[in-house]
Amino acid sequence: MAVRAIWSGTLAFGMVSIPVRLYAATESHDVRFHLLHKGCGERLKNLRWCPVHEEAIAWEDTERGFEYTKGKYVPVTEEELDRLPVKTVHSVEISDFVKLEEVDPIYFDRAYYLAPDETGAKAFLLLRKALEETGRAAVAKVAIRDKENLCLVRPYEDVLTMETMFYANEIRSARELEHAAGREQTVSSKELQMAVSLIENLSDRFEIEKYEDDYQRALKKLLDAKLKGKALPQAPAARGPEVVDLMEALRASIEATRRKGGRTAARTSKPRARPAPQRRRRTA
Repeated sequence: MAVRAIWSGTLAFGMVSIPVRLYAATESHDVRFHLLHKGCGERLKNLRWCPVHEEAIAWEDTERGFEYTKGKYVPVTEEELDRLPVKTVHSVEISDFVKLEEVDPIYFDRAYYLAPDETGAKAFLLLRKALEETGRAAVAKVAIRDKENLCLVRPYEDVLTMETMFYANEIRSARELEHAAGREQTVSSKELQMAVSLIENLSDRFEIEKYEDDYQRALKKLLDAKLKGKALPQAPAARGPEVVDLMEALRASIEATRRKGGRTAARTSKPRARPAPQRRRRTA
């Protein structure tokens, strides 16, 4: 089935405007549950209920409304939103080009793909190649779903990916945490060296394909067993007793990673910069 665009407009930088379409870059594979009546097992319905007329309302008879005071609303139509005097309603407006490593991932929200219309294919290709050549990403704004989103546009395979981002005031300060980790603690040089050794033993090249959703797999096995009337899968054995001694826990962890095929010698000094390690085949 062909992927459908969820938005169309232009990608603009300087005096250049490129006709583009926006596509969702991710899809969910979650197992979805419905609410059932515990007594009869029938699926419950979610109704749009009008307390004035005391009846369920069809979707086509609804409209958006902004509550300007308690219980008082001003209606807003889709056409009015579409005619807002803001350039980003129909355009991804690039304002700056930055190094990707300067952007902390905490600001990333959702991922989309940008692909060109036929008339903008050459200009789109030129921008993608220029971003690849300079190692830069574009900071832009675009209005999607009733909000002007900050976003980051960067090359990805044969298209551009657009990550919507949180604004600075949408990120809570970590200082607000009641028990900020390690504020009043200190670590010894020996503890730090052993922690670095453990990290080195577990270091590998990042390959997204090797990570899978174990929870979803187990959940599907549970549902399959219930449908077929088989015995339900057993919960894994509880983890061992909590180790209070930090140094002992580090030593045990390093030994465990060695036995599982980690590096044979743990580093006890600060690791020097080196090329990314080749992925090693692990034995069972």
